[in-house]
Amino acid sequence: MTADLSEFHDELRASASGLLARRADWRAVAAAGWTGLEVPAAFGGAGGTFAEAAVVLREIGRAAAPGPYPSVAALAIGALGLLRPGPARDGLFRETVAGTAVPVVAMDADGIAGAEAFRVADGPRGGGPRLDGSAGFVLDAAAADRVLVPALDPDGRAVVVDVAAADLGIEDRPVLDATRSLGRVTADGVAVRPGAVHRYRVPDAPRRLRDRAAVAVACDSLGLAEAMLDATVAHAGVRCQFGRPIGSFQAVKHACADMLVRVSVARELVAAAVAADGGPDAAVTAAMAKSYACAAAVEVAGKAMQLHGGMGYTWESGVHVYLKRAALNRSLFGTPARHRARLAERYARA
Repeated sequence: MTADLSEFHDELRASASGLLARRADWRAVAAAGWTGLEVPAAFGGAGGTFAEAAVVLREIGRAAAPGPYPSVAALAIGALGLLRPGPARDGLFRETVAGTAVPVVAMDADGIAGAEAFRVADGPRGGGPRLDGSAGFVLDAAAADRVLVPALDPDGRAVVVDVAAADLGIEDRPVLDATRSLGRVTADGVAVRPGAVHRYRVPDAPRRLRDRAAVAVACDSLGLAEAMLDATVAHAGVRCQFGRPIGSFQAVKHACADMLVRVSVARELVAAAVAADGGPDAAVTAAMAKSYACAAAVEVAGKAMQLHGGMGYTWESGVHVYLKRAALNRSLFGTPARHRARLAERYARA
């Protein structure tokens, strides 16, 4: 990374931290330009890369902030960028950057179901194409006004269908993490509008999209792990037992050092995965970052709760919010075990 780009990322990180501290809504997020960070300038974006979006995703994790930005930035923007250009796709790009549209991708967050979960078929008596299928756990489904549905067309090719959220069945799925929203998305013979079926411009687009989702969650987990490390070190410096700060005790020092090591390794793996976005090593680096960073975040948040003592279990500390978010992140878009299995298969073939 060049010095100029590093300086810009630092400024973006500081700006994002300040805005998130004020509990920014979707309008404020769009006004800040976050929705267009990696969108080409021709569509009103900043013309950057996924690295800029990753800076914001990390700060969102650090603040444990709610809202659909991760779904829009990582999945919807990523999906639109992988589609063939056309008036409908380009128009949705512009609307998303402006904040007038909130598209999400109907990708099952359990990491199992793909395009085969939905199918486009010809309707009865020449009534036009119809969309059928369901995805059980779609991130931020309830916040969407447009849904990009990965599906298979009648010829078995992977496509993306642009559907109004009002035309789909969306059912909230309760989860322990109160900062996140998941929903079941169902299409039961939904009529497909002319021009709403989009084809990918690259053959491995579905895999790229799943890798982006995994890296986005890894960015979030890294941010929340960093927040928990900082909060724990600060707490250990002021909380006193036996007449001195608990941070002076060897056991606490060792625990904080272990947390730092986990965060530092996660930081390097996430940085590598972000840099590899769309490249030949993207699948490997995404699996490494997702499996390690998400598992590390659960351990760091759990250790933070332990070192905060009884206070860590209270609403006042907020540690439990991070622990619940870390636990959900660990299972979103593939568990650590599943991603490690992907890596093992690759090395077995080699």
